[in-house]
Amino acid sequence: MLHLNSLDAAQEVIKALSAPMRIELLKLLYQNPGMSMCELADALQLTNSAISLHTGKLADAGLIQIKSEAGRHGTLKKAYPCFNHILLDLPGAGHVQTMQQSPEAGRYYQDDIRIGYFTACSITPTCGLATPMQIIGNLDDPNAFSFPEHFDCDILWFTTGYVEYGLPNHLQPGQKIRELQISFEISSEYPGVNSDYPSDIHFSINGTALGYWTSPGDYGDRMGKIVPSWWPDSLNQYGLLKTLTINGMGTFMDPGQRISTVTIDDLNIDSNSRITFRVAVPGDAHHCGGCTLFGEQFGDYRQAIRVKTFY
Repeated sequence: MLHLNSLDAAQEVIKALSAPMRIELLKLLYQNPGMSMCELADALQLTNSAISLHTGKLADAGLIQIKSEAGRHGTLKKAYPCFNHILLDLPGAGHVQTMQQSPEAGRYYQDDIRIGYFTACSITPTCGLATPMQIIGNLDDPNAFSFPEHFDCDILWFTTGYVEYGLPNHLQPGQKIRELQISFEISSEYPGVNSDYPSDIHFSINGTALGYWTSPGDYGDRMGKIVPSWWPDSLNQYGLLKTLTINGMGTFMDPGQRISTVTIDDLNIDSNSRITFRVAVPGDAHHCGGCTLFGEQFGDYRQAIRVKTFY
């Protein structure tokens, strides 16, 4: 699924889908993934240059991926669709959304926190972090997490330790928090990639342990759907989109999977509270398999750490 959190973020996708011929091209690819440029040109009765233009627009918008593959008579360029669903949030541009309404939990505030906006950390190698343009510092050097560039990072990974984020608190006097949802793309951290590499990733708010979730692995069997072109295929490619929810019933990882009995009332959050969110892999965890957090320009989901505060 491609998740676009604002009209601004969706501009390139909307432009790419504005041409009827590109819609027809996408229909063909969903029916027959992996068609070559020549096959697409023949099917749509277009010239090779016109097909290159249309596929280029779709690829630039992240809707398809073009791969060079060996054929009988040399290298062929083949196209593959990237997503089965596109979700566009309206209104908003990743900023606070006041007075929104959810039938389940009432009104809420919403914020997106970039991966690099951690306020504290203590981590061990293997580790690293990167902006959409480059890796920050040297791989496996914890000191890189203290470089000023860390604010621009959109992916980070570590083996043991923690990263901590300050979450915005928009509650006004008299507003009572009912539920807190924190959504993020996450995986384990293996020295390389390994889809079967479980890791017990722990979460806490203001020092109160919320429980842990076991990540199945560190995924690299294919390229992430949203990664810079320079990103090495030997590094973390994508994760799973998970939502941590704390409400009156307890703490859950996605609907139905309760990870502890800690409730929202146990956190004692009011309009004056600071809210500190920690993601950690303790050195003594049963599955000590590290952690990777993906931002808007890495992984499979164009999303930062999304926080919804229902009240």
